Amino acid sequence: MDMQALLQQAQQMQQQLMEAQQQLDEAKVEGTSGGGLVKVTVNGRGSVEEIKIDPQTIDAEDADETAQTVADMVLAAIRDAESSVEELQQEKMGPLAEGLGGGMPGGMPGGGMPGLPGF
Repeated sequence: MDMQALLQQAQQMQQQLMEAQQQLDEAKVEGTSGGGLVKVTVNGRGSVEEIKIDPQTIDAEDADETAQTVADMVLAAIRDAESSVEELQQEKMGPLAEGLGGGMPGGMPGGGMPGLPGF
């Protein structure tokens, strides 16, 4: 195999990886629960950026119950957003992971790459 072509392929893959990571950094994904009463926005890497709670969620007469209900709904909305982030990450990074294992000598079986979770 031509070493120059191999190096060029590696550089292209590195560029594609950097572009995919930037797209994930800029992406915004929303998770909801309680029929939209709680909304959580996370970036493409899974970091929570915003939580919105509809005032209708709050029952002033039963603060303890309301607090637990809101906590449960926030957790559910975060999990919903995490699921969407996983799909987005697979969409952006999955093709690159396949390329890492299949096209290069010494590639990890199944497309894995040491030191990079999910690759």
